[in-house]
Amino acid sequence: MDDSRRNLITAGGLLAALLAAGSRAAELAQPAAPAWNQAAFAAKTVADCLKTLGVTATQEGAELDLTAPEIAEDGAVVPVVVQCRLADVREIHILVDKNPFSLAASFFFSDGTDPFVSTRIKMNETSSVVALAITDRQAYLARRPIKVTIGGCGG
Repeated sequence: MDDSRRNLITAGGLLAALLAAGSRAAELAQPAAPAWNQAAFAAKTVADCLKTLGVTATQEGAELDLTAPEIAEDGAVVPVVVQCRLADVREIHILVDKNPFSLAASFFFSDGTDPFVSTRIKMNETSSVVALAITDRQAYLARRPIKVTIGGCGG
């Protein structure tokens, strides 16, 4: 075998080893994901869900924006946007009053992350959607009633 071919095979092997080591280092550098809170997702009411999330008192104010349509033609895909203007938000949760299980979604943020969420949730019937932002010091709540229609015919 000539030297150029041997050098190419050696360089390819070294490159593969470096890529494998780099991807393993990236996995080790990832922060640990929060533990699955099964009790919160199994809670039947908003009040029970707040208890399982460890929230004892909430504050309503202009720091938390909940944007959703007043009327959702299809309860299976209701667009919801939550944005908080506080710097130290750790978690944002979206809850629905009259769903069989009230917690629809949970989002967790690392330091320096913009607390903004845009998602679609499923609503069983007309009710209020609740956005909950949790900081190191306080929990903030915003509520918005949404009328769910079936095929645009009313509900």
